[in-house]
Amino acid sequence: MCFVAALKAATVSDLHPEVGMSTTRTKKALASSAPSSSVDEPVALVDSLLELRQQVEKEGQERFDRWRPKLKGLAFRPGALNMAHYLAFRKRDVRPLQDALTPWGLSSLGRSEGRVLANLDAVLISLAGLTGRTDLQLPPRPKSTAFTLGERLLARNTRLLFGRPPPGRDTHIMVTLPECASEDGAFVESLVERGMSCARINCAHGTHAEWVAMIHHVRAAARKLGRTCRVLMDLGGPRARTGAVFARDGRRLLSGDSLLLRPSAPDPRINEHPFQVQCLPAEIFPHLVTGTVLSIDEGRIRALVESVGERGVLARVTRTPQGGVKLKPDKGLNFPGTVLGLAALTDKDREDLDVVTANADLIGYSFVQNESDIETLWQEVEPRIARARRPLPGLILKIETEQAVHNMPGLMVAAAGRTSVGVMIARGDLAVEVGFQRLAELQEELLWLAEAAYTPVIWATQVLDSFVKKGTPSRAEISDVVMAQRAECVMLNKGDFLPEALAIVDDVFRRMQGHQHKKTSRLRALGVWS
Repeated sequence: MCFVAALKAATVSDLHPEVGMSTTRTKKALASSAPSSSVDEPVALVDSLLELRQQVEKEGQERFDRWRPKLKGLAFRPGALNMAHYLAFRKRDVRPLQDALTPWGLSSLGRSEGRVLANLDAVLISLAGLTGRTDLQLPPRPKSTAFTLGERLLARNTRLLFGRPPPGRDTHIMVTLPECASEDGAFVESLVERGMSCARINCAHGTHAEWVAMIHHVRAAARKLGRTCRVLMDLGGPRARTGAVFARDGRRLLSGDSLLLRPSAPDPRINEHPFQVQCLPAEIFPHLVTGTVLSIDEGRIRALVESVGERGVLARVTRTPQGGVKLKPDKGLNFPGTVLGLAALTDKDREDLDVVTANADLIGYSFVQNESDIETLWQEVEPRIARARRPLPGLILKIETEQAVHNMPGLMVAAAGRTSVGVMIARGDLAVEVGFQRLAELQEELLWLAEAAYTPVIWATQVLDSFVKKGTPSRAEISDVVMAQRAECVMLNKGDFLPEALAIVDDVFRRMQGHQHKKTSRLRALGVWS
């Protein structure tokens, strides 16, 4: 199948011809999991795999048909179709089938992300041949191009977003520019020279003039060095934060203390509440009820709402660092499990979009929650783009909340219907929202789902964080960098040792890309023992 034809694919039959796959055996329908089969029962094993394939095709096509009206362009249709199949495939527990297939020397189905039906078809046809099943009407064996189509489309979509990476390295490196980047062009040039292929500007900080100056330095450095370096401008979004704080006699907040949350400034005259904090924006308060969980400063402080009154919301602190912590203003607030109902775009975001649409290659959409948020953004972006006579920027969906995780398939469909789209696994807020113990599992699942949709992923937050800030890496951080290479782009945050950290990440990526690709271990020749 040629590449252009693949882009025009819109139904299952375009990529996988419809075939009648009847069987002489009566089979029980697959529900939420694949039936268990034994290698001692090859007939049942073939039937189980065949039924799984039929159910995945049927349910995937139904989901894709619901998405089709939102796909205004052709480019995302193959990814949307494969993602629909992947969701149908992964709603089932296929571990019994995996175990049963292994002794036959066949794929365990563990690398199906980019080629769901092709993988199932190839294994099914091979298994039927090995077991002598001649009573089935099977699909034709997939062509070899069906197994590389997903990789080629993912590579294409990555190039559309980030351009080509530096020679000798496949994974892009995004760098959050510090404030000095607006004045120090030589510093920016050093970042590009060491491997930065995307510059991130955090629009929660700085001024419009400073952002424009940063972009000027990035463009100048890329031209001078003959490199590609895209600019991502990250909207601040409706982040909840602490405002004014009050701690009587400068006390440190300890586990077990009560904390009064207020929509306005603290009132020191309220003697019974020695700890008070203003929570911004005030619109969050109607959503706080008894039992609401509160996190301050990326989880350093945890509390539980005990009562709601006229003076504010009273919470009991359940966790602080050893020895307590001082309350500070301008710290992030999270309310895990609570939908705050805040508008995706703030008034500040709308002001910033005038500069963003005139300069950015990519827009980072903070705290995006549902498909209506996507429409809200386009309503603001498209008129500005028309006035500026610029192409529509690519869109990066920042997955920062449990609701965004749940809605991620629909978010990708809604966004990719108009422009190139990528996903950022924003591990900072996401860890606080879903719990640190769930983060590792979720980041894996987000990587798999995005790969099934042929959508590039940015692995973000605290990559090589100790080295960036202190100049000394931890062993775990280096391992994290290696794991991060399974994404298409990795983000470094600002710090005193940023250029050196960038060089380390670049070196690790160049060494490791011959050893791994996504979940697949690549068997490059080992030179250590030769």
